[in-house]
Amino acid sequence: MSVIAEIIRVEESGDISFGNYSVSDKQKVNDFDVRGDLYKVKTHNEITRLEKNSKLLLETVPGAAIHNFHLREKYVKFLAEGKGDTQLTLELESEQEYKIIVDDVNVGRAKSSHSGKLIFSAELTETPQKIKIEKL
Repeated sequence: MSVIAEIIRVEESGDISFGNYSVSDKQKVNDFDVRGDLYKVKTHNEITRLEKNSKLLLETVPGAAIHNFHLREKYVKFLAEGKGDTQLTLELESEQEYKIIVDDVNVGRAKSSHSGKLIFSAELTETPQKIKIEKL
């Protein structure tokens, strides 16, 4: 896999792929329509951010490429690639406990904040890692 040259795209599965951590100039796409929802992506080597209808879905610092982003009521899953220690922030259900799984390894549990933000770190490489966040 590689960075998303078009910044955001819809895969045949209906999942979304986005992000380009290899560029130093900020790139963005506004109002990308997917089944009536409007997505906004900002990306470059320092940050990648995805919003849906003006609500944060996922942010990485530094930037990353996210493949097959799949959001459901009980879980979120995607493939992530990048360069080194990366902080990931997702906006999910407020004050809810989640299990974080990276490459099929349970790396622990975390509770989202009052605003619903769940923050964790992963050591990303140019080889995509499977990430799944399951609601407990």
